[in-house]
Amino acid sequence: MTKNQQFRLASRPVGMPKRSDWDFVTDDIPQLNEGEILIKTSFISLDPAMRGWMNDAKSYIPPVGIGEVMRAGTAGEVVASQNPDFKVGDKVSGAWGVQEYAISNGKGIVKVDASYMPLEVYLGTLGMPGLTAYFGLLELGLPKEGETVVVSGAAGAVGIVVGQIAKIKGCRVVGIAGGKDKCEWVVNELGFDACVDYKNEDVKKGLRAACPQGIDVYFDNVGGEILDIVLAQINKYARIVICGAISQYNNTTPMRGPSNYIQLLVKSARMEGFVVFDYAKRYPEGVMQMAQWMREGKLKSREHVVEGLANFPETLLMLFEGKNTGKLVLKI
Repeated sequence: MTKNQQFRLASRPVGMPKRSDWDFVTDDIPQLNEGEILIKTSFISLDPAMRGWMNDAKSYIPPVGIGEVMRAGTAGEVVASQNPDFKVGDKVSGAWGVQEYAISNGKGIVKVDASYMPLEVYLGTLGMPGLTAYFGLLELGLPKEGETVVVSGAAGAVGIVVGQIAKIKGCRVVGIAGGKDKCEWVVNELGFDACVDYKNEDVKKGLRAACPQGIDVYFDNVGGEILDIVLAQINKYARIVICGAISQYNNTTPMRGPSNYIQLLVKSARMEGFVVFDYAKRYPEGVMQMAQWMREGKLKSREHVVEGLANFPETLLMLFEGKNTGKLVLKI
């Protein structure tokens, strides 16, 4: 009988998660029932939001329960099927969690064309991060040609797509990222106009130099001090998109909010949060448009791949240590 390895949540983390917050278990895989499929995982998506899912707190999605398989986006291959809608060999994506195999009734499982794009791309640019960037920027940021768009977490899975779409829309794009290599990469490889290295330079001064006409759209992935710095430099009628606050996720003290929020009043600006699930009915629209941009060479994808299911806890922490460039995925 085939065995399945899983990471199940063992305890609620305090601060940065540690390996002991999960149990790494091996179980038998039961026989399929009518209507079910067995999927072998190829890639697991690692996302900052996973940290929030571990907290026992009310949010846009229920927390992962103690003893449950750790929630995660996933992609893989159907290896057995009792469901007429799926055949053995189908490549699929979904959210069956941090495990080597999964049994599903097919609900929430999407077939993908791995001959068109590598399977891992469907967890990044053509998956949840890309869709987050697409709808967050275009529906809330409303970028106009000639405007200045700033994105934090610029070298991450969402940030790289935000910046490239803003360039497609004719904007000046300035990233904020950690480290010289990341900043040079988003400018030289992705076409950003500038990038501020928050680890090695004064962010306030760097943004003033990179955004001489002020900031019209800010796509925020980090929150905290950088959000305050950006708010001080926004233009009238600016739009601030609150996508994430990775700088705050592992706090053991109260989350820091924007102390500079009065700028929203002074500049008649708008700050709005969202989750990508709000646009679930429109996912096909976003995937089609981004796939077209990729075919045209206007939109690039990058996956940061780490191998080995057993390495999940340490690999997840790379997100909070700024060690990944592009979409972080675990290859099984």
